[in-house]
Amino acid sequence: MRAFLLLIAFWTSLSMLAFPARALADDDVAGAQGVIRAQEQAFGRDDAASAYSYAAPALHEIFPNPEIFMTMVQRGYGPVYRHKSFEFGEAKADGGVIAQRVHIIDANGEAWEALYTLQAQPDGSLKITGCSLLKAGQAV
Repeated sequence: MRAFLLLIAFWTSLSMLAFPARALADDDVAGAQGVIRAQEQAFGRDDAASAYSYAAPALHEIFPNPEIFMTMVQRGYGPVYRHKSFEFGEAKADGGVIAQRVHIIDANGEAWEALYTLQAQPDGSLKITGCSLLKAGQAV
């Protein structure tokens, strides 16, 4: 399952690299970072329902309820679930999709790089469509 999510995030990331990214407005970055930060804080509170609410409909199809989603995050995304540091890096956008890098130091002091992808929804909200996670310095 994690491999499937990584594949989705990887292809989304590649598609964004293949096309010139438009300049991001401060509102785009702030909105994306706000969604990611809200989900990160929900993980910290073990609030599965809130964390799940920031996931896109495609993820809801794969993980049909908040508890299953939270279990996936706990097992496959430990550095996202529990960490010492969670800092935003570079962001890019193209065609309604935003890619946001996050620098993470996990609970054991190990450095990680996360690439979140978010997409605008029909109601105008941003939802997280994927998150790829690599140890810092590891090649894709």
